Amino acid sequence: MRNIYFVGTAGSGKSTMVAAFKNWLDINGIDAIIINLDPGADRLPYEADIDIREWVSLGEVMDEYSLGPNGAQVAAADLMAVNIKKMTSVLETYKTNYVLIDTPGQLELFAFRESSNVIVNSLNKEKSLIVYLADPMLCKRPNGFISSMMLSALVQFRLQLPMINVLSKCDVLGEEEIDRMIDWFDNPDVLHGDLLDEDFNPQTVVGMELFKALENTGIFGEVHAVSAEEDMGLENIYASVQLTFFGGEDAEKN
Repeated sequence: MRNIYFVGTAGSGKSTMVAAFKNWLDINGIDAIIINLDPGADRLPYEADIDIREWVSLGEVMDEYSLGPNGAQVAAADLMAVNIKKMTSVLETYKTNYVLIDTPGQLELFAFRESSNVIVNSLNKEKSLIVYLADPMLCKRPNGFISSMMLSALVQFRLQLPMINVLSKCDVLGEEEIDRMIDWFDNPDVLHGDLLDEDFNPQTVVGMELFKALENTGIFGEVHAVSAEEDMGLENIYASVQLTFFGGEDAEKN
């Protein structure tokens, strides 16, 4: 059983991608289940096999602790760790190849709370990886792209897990835009040149320093252009998952 955490900023398409990837796995005869870790989700595009909302309800947290929506989201994120043993006891009843984990809509509630480390460790950190969804709307300009890659690097630093970068919702982009962003991932020199071409201002100076820091981390490299709406690139995510977990060999389909 291997865990795949889908992580990204609000609106990057995590839940939709989880649903699409689960459907792709089903079609290809690969067994998987879904865990929803977003206690504030109103609607989900899939049927969760294990749902944190069974133990932590955002509405109940608001009422019990007299909190507004933002404060309740933070409290609920910590309460997930308190209830993790209940979740793992249910997970132990499943025999499956993959566990697809949909994380909270607000990235910071998962990646930057100490409770996230409790959750990752409890669900078997050694058999886990992250699929990081980069929002294409943020990545259209070089400084936005660098901001997204900085968040990706911080998530990996915080959780200490292997990471697969994907450019999500590519159905809303033109082919030229997709090629440009992929080129930035593959070839940092191109990104560096485009940064220099931007209007010179203090933000660009900061961007150059962030670019240098990211280049030294090795965060650049392979990225997959994907679209849950068009089932685009899902096989590439699976291939990268296989490479990370098994060195490229398919897991047994049982």
